Amino acid sequence: MFTTSLRTTLLMGAACMTLTSPASAESDQPDRDYLPSDIVVTGVRNGYGNEDGSTATKTPTPLIDVPQSVTAITRDQLDDQNVTALNEALRFVPGVSIETGEGHRDEVFIRGQRTTADFYLDGLRDDAQYYRPLYNVERVEVLKGANALIFGRGAGGGAINRVSKVAQLGKLLLAGSASVDTYGAFSLAGDVSAPAGNQVALRLNATYEEFKNHRDAYEGRFIGVSPTATFGLGEATELVLSYTYDDDERVTDRGIPSYRAAGEAVGGPLRGVYNTFFGDRDFNFSEVETHILRSRLTHEFAGGLSANATLQYANYDKYYANIVPGAASDSDSDGLADRVSLSGYDSGTARENLIGQANLVWQGSTGTIGHTLLLGIEAIRQDTDAVRNQARFGGATSVTVPIAERIAVPAFTLVPQRASTSELSTLSFYIQDQIDLTDWLQVIIGARYDEFDLDSNDIAGGFIASRKDDKVSPRFGLVVKPQENLSLYASYSESFLPASGDQFTVLNATSAIIDPEEFETLEAGIKYAPRNDLLLTAAVFRLERSNTPVTDPTTLLTVLTGKSRVQGFEAGLAGSLTDRLHVNLGYTYLDGKVIEGSNTIALGQELQQLPQHQIGAWARYDFTDAFGAGVGLVHQSSQFASVSNLVELPSYTRVDAAAYYTLNDRVSLQLNVENLFDEDYYASAHGDNNIQPGKPLTAKFGVRFAL
Repeated sequence: MFTTSLRTTLLMGAACMTLTSPASAESDQPDRDYLPSDIVVTGVRNGYGNEDGSTATKTPTPLIDVPQSVTAITRDQLDDQNVTALNEALRFVPGVSIETGEGHRDEVFIRGQRTTADFYLDGLRDDAQYYRPLYNVERVEVLKGANALIFGRGAGGGAINRVSKVAQLGKLLLAGSASVDTYGAFSLAGDVSAPAGNQVALRLNATYEEFKNHRDAYEGRFIGVSPTATFGLGEATELVLSYTYDDDERVTDRGIPSYRAAGEAVGGPLRGVYNTFFGDRDFNFSEVETHILRSRLTHEFAGGLSANATLQYANYDKYYANIVPGAASDSDSDGLADRVSLSGYDSGTARENLIGQANLVWQGSTGTIGHTLLLGIEAIRQDTDAVRNQARFGGATSVTVPIAERIAVPAFTLVPQRASTSELSTLSFYIQDQIDLTDWLQVIIGARYDEFDLDSNDIAGGFIASRKDDKVSPRFGLVVKPQENLSLYASYSESFLPASGDQFTVLNATSAIIDPEEFETLEAGIKYAPRNDLLLTAAVFRLERSNTPVTDPTTLLTVLTGKSRVQGFEAGLAGSLTDRLHVNLGYTYLDGKVIEGSNTIALGQELQQLPQHQIGAWARYDFTDAFGAGVGLVHQSSQFASVSNLVELPSYTRVDAAAYYTLNDRVSLQLNVENLFDEDYYASAHGDNNIQPGKPLTAKFGVRFAL
């Protein structure tokens, strides 16, 4: 690995490169986009900033006409914050809480609903468990509220979609960046796009990163390569081909345990071990290789009719191993924790996804009534092989060791715990009509039919099972527009999740037969665009989750008695307040409780990792064409680490800052400081005893260039 001094030398050398790039006619300061384009469209409805149509409707719909809360993080904002991973970017999205993901995957709560699978790439499912990079992403969209019509199963609290960078006909681009932080982590990235003829364009995005932070044993590296090709097949037809290869290796860091002293009703993160690694430095490791290939064909027919078809193949090969901390304890009853329990396992998963999706969109009218009609079909085949081995400490599945600056992990062996194969097939049909009853009144109505077929073979347990589900999920929305740049809306939507969970690796006797979980969302809101590059939003909502499986402690059988409700309010402001001031500000209030309890979960218990108040804010101001500054704020009120309500994560406020300097029309420098006031805080958790401490003050120095 490079030394920190060599990285810094390379970085400073890059800053001195004399590359050329076109400058703005009026100013050396480039336009910045903190909001997808075309939020308001006058006359015909012709865009939403995504050439594939609106992610929220699968049709060309401006954001102001979407009856749903949507938060977008643009490429400009990602660059200004200098974030390279999805979980880092999502910390600034109110309504989204980051789960630790056991130190090896993206996992989030969206409006209180935990998911490892509600991730999408250009509207298609990308549901394996891994950390998603942003080097080849144009923007990130967070669509909130249940909506199976667009996404199918899952997406109970919402969905997270990444919009890919693609080659654009006739466009020449050469850009790159390099950065290094005060812990020695660094990244290099390049983006090259060029025409290869009148109707062909090629683009290549690539990156290399090395990881390092304040935690005692953490390190890793990431390699990503993503070429795309765009072909103009006549005036009305376009074909886009893309391939992505991601290779990630890193230490599996499960965080720190909690401690609840005798007599205390609620515990918290164990203090005094902020940097301590509660694992085996030679064993805790994860690696994943991802291959995603895609082709997308679009065609514009006459008479307002268009069609698109996408075929995607994805291959995920994943392995991770970890020693995991359990609860801390006090052996001598002096009120201070001095011991911690450890357990462990390793796990391997191989998955192949094949997805085909086709959409037909008609924009026209019947008499005086306008229509945007969507007809779609989606078929998915998913094959998963999984294996897990359990760590045994002299025959026991856990061991208790002293807490020290460096945890001593006793010798252990690995014993086969489970192995399974599964084959999942889904077939979906959906229809949706966006009806313009008058110039000021729009109705959106539709439904999706999903046929879900899962075959599972529990090889270790000798249990073969299958389940089939047929589900219809409706959607209804009403949009009132007193003026073109103002909309008032109300909506109702549903989604579902089969009882086998969101990864579908194995069925047992219970999950093979019980009904799917159900999600219902009611939402009402307002969207106002005082200018074409600024959008103000506000919404109130209620989300109910029912048929939640819980274990009856008497019979040890799974029963569907769980029901929870999350209700709240959110507001946001995104775009440009002036030509020099760009913002993305958001606030969410969430109140989530169990409203139908069981013997294991009491009525009224609060949902896990659901902060009542959450703020995410980022702003950049350019004082001159050459110099600008940024400031960010992340605030979360206290929250329970799990639904047990026995461990509380303290509230925290993190302040970030940035400075930008344009050397010339070719090269710019930036400095980003995370956690400016060096606050100790706990950023996420996975249950009560895998709590992740946040980064101390960290500075990152970067350089960018563009042709």
